[in-house]
Amino acid sequence: MFSWLGTDDRRRKDPEVFQTVSDGLKKLYKTKLLPLEEHYKFHEFHSPALEDADFDNKPMVLLVGQYSTGKTTFIRYLLEQDFPGMRIGPEPTTDSFIAVMQGDVEGIVPGNALVVDPKKPFRKLNAFGNAFLNRFVCAQLPNPVLESISVIDTPGILSGEKQRISRGYDFAAVLEWFAERVDRIILLFDAHKLDISDEFSEVIKALKNHEDKMRVVLNKADQIETQQLMRVYGALMWSLGKIVNTPEVIRVYIGSFWSHPLLIPDNRKLFEAEEQDLFRDIQSLPRNAALRKLNDLIKRARLAKVHAYIISSLKREMPSVFGKDNKKKELVNNLGEIYARIEREHQISPGDFPNLRKMQDQLQAQDFSKFQPLKSKLLETVEDMLASDIAQLMVLVRQEESQRPTQMVKGGAFEGTLHGPFGHGYGEGAGEGIDDAEWVVARDKPMYDEIFYTLSPVDGKITGANAKKEMVRSKLPNTVLGKIWKLADIDKDGMLDDEEFALANHLIKVKLEGHELPNELPSHLLPPSKRKITE
Repeated sequence: MFSWLGTDDRRRKDPEVFQTVSDGLKKLYKTKLLPLEEHYKFHEFHSPALEDADFDNKPMVLLVGQYSTGKTTFIRYLLEQDFPGMRIGPEPTTDSFIAVMQGDVEGIVPGNALVVDPKKPFRKLNAFGNAFLNRFVCAQLPNPVLESISVIDTPGILSGEKQRISRGYDFAAVLEWFAERVDRIILLFDAHKLDISDEFSEVIKALKNHEDKMRVVLNKADQIETQQLMRVYGALMWSLGKIVNTPEVIRVYIGSFWSHPLLIPDNRKLFEAEEQDLFRDIQSLPRNAALRKLNDLIKRARLAKVHAYIISSLKREMPSVFGKDNKKKELVNNLGEIYARIEREHQISPGDFPNLRKMQDQLQAQDFSKFQPLKSKLLETVEDMLASDIAQLMVLVRQEESQRPTQMVKGGAFEGTLHGPFGHGYGEGAGEGIDDAEWVVARDKPMYDEIFYTLSPVDGKITGANAKKEMVRSKLPNTVLGKIWKLADIDKDGMLDDEEFALANHLIKVKLEGHELPNELPSHLLPPSKRKITE
């Protein structure tokens, strides 16, 4: 059991005890941040109030992409089984938001039932109305992958003439709602269809404040040749650079995420390496979930503070009796100047302010006379939360991480390459010859022996200085050569015999071919005469 003690010196309250990070986050939000949000109508402008389920739910992965980019197939690939409501095809098949979650039995829960379930983190989606709820379902099924994460499948984003047809609800706003609450956003692109439609561009811009959660998958990459793939990758990076206005490059994973044979297998190794990188990223989500929720609460608190300054500034500028309408129009038009003044007065970063155009549109429908003046006590409470409470909760996060067993997503496609000869890199690099009866270095040992005997061996061994003269010819850095020396000098006598010298050259070859060196020498690389030494 963990306990985090927080005291209020002014009121001399008894210390509060939190069992988990989740309990601490809930308590901080309800007692310190929520009062500020309610006082300045934060929920009408930005995001609905958080509920217990938002802090307790499993990590979620949101899949976004134009139709026929393989979103539903990607989920099928991860789970290695069909899920209720799944439809796959080249046309826009997924016309609903589908939350794929763990359940004891397979079944579908419709949207209107979902938003009244207090155990699910979807209650606030009720605000988007029946047009959305009729297009929102939860697919439940027993699956080991879903014991650790949930996946949100989204309708294919439309392009061309189709995007002019109204969906009946604010698609970008729904995605933004999900983006605030998920742990990872995966944008899928088809290597054959890189055009980014107006609706897709609008969606990516709506995810602007969540770039840290975004990953990009260039799917169906096995259908094009290597040269064409390079051009497609470059075009994708150029297109994303125009929409995502950040100096950092979003991570792009290239592959073919389905269980069919590769059409063009030339880049098989690249696809395997990219898949493993993406799987590692997804598998880390449960371990980092508490930290992500803490980070999102901090972002929300910073936005709520800025919102309070904006609303109170507008209230201060309003006349008490006459000319309210004209003054309101003037204030809305000059909102940019108000932003700049607040930025100067309170030393707030420009990145903490809400979108100017969107804020202006929302203010048009508001009654400024009902806005509240600045209440310093509420702001001080939030400041105190950010300055001290969050720091103490951060310690609890680390304690939980260290005392829990390593949490990783297991099952499905994540298990397929963990063990056996189909694991990534099995039988390659330092793993070459792992299943051979003969010592793998023996194949090239005659060539290495010729060099060995030119280096003046004494009693069958060469000195470190002589070995260095030969090893530096590889042009590898001293740090790498030093590691190779430690691995090859098995008896730790500061000299190399012919087998150790052959092993050193084999490891140099492994590194020059682009593979990583092992931290410890694998048993199959031990020279036959040294195997008794290590036993």
